[in-house]
Amino acid sequence: MSALTLYYDGRCPFCVSAMRRLKKWNTKGRLDFVDITQHGFDPSFLGVDMAALNRELHGRTREGAVLVGIDCMLVAYTLVGRGWLVWPLRIPFLRPLLARCYRWFARHRYAISRRLGYRLPPRCNGDTCEIGNPFLR
Repeated sequence: MSALTLYYDGRCPFCVSAMRRLKKWNTKGRLDFVDITQHGFDPSFLGVDMAALNRELHGRTREGAVLVGIDCMLVAYTLVGRGWLVWPLRIPFLRPLLARCYRWFARHRYAISRRLGYRLPPRCNGDTCEIGNPFLR
């Protein structure tokens, strides 16, 4: 089991791009990745519902602690040796502001993805959804 499992929105191109980058840097296998949009995913073992998972990135440590938002990002980047990329998240007086910015970004991630030129995946139609995650391959 890895040190941290990340639960991400596999329908968000920007999010998937970030997970792809972390996966590339994860040379020591410290991170695992779970797409919460996959059929049959049940978040109940995390103690949160899908609405919460869709609001912010969540992670679960090997010990069972659930990390949310910028706390999750800080640990993930640190585990892959890229903590320097998120160093502002360590500054106590900046953390509340950065957490608010992150929550705003997460709420608007689809619009931001479109503006950045990412192609959004097709939505599920009834009981039929795209199988697998073409972005993470």
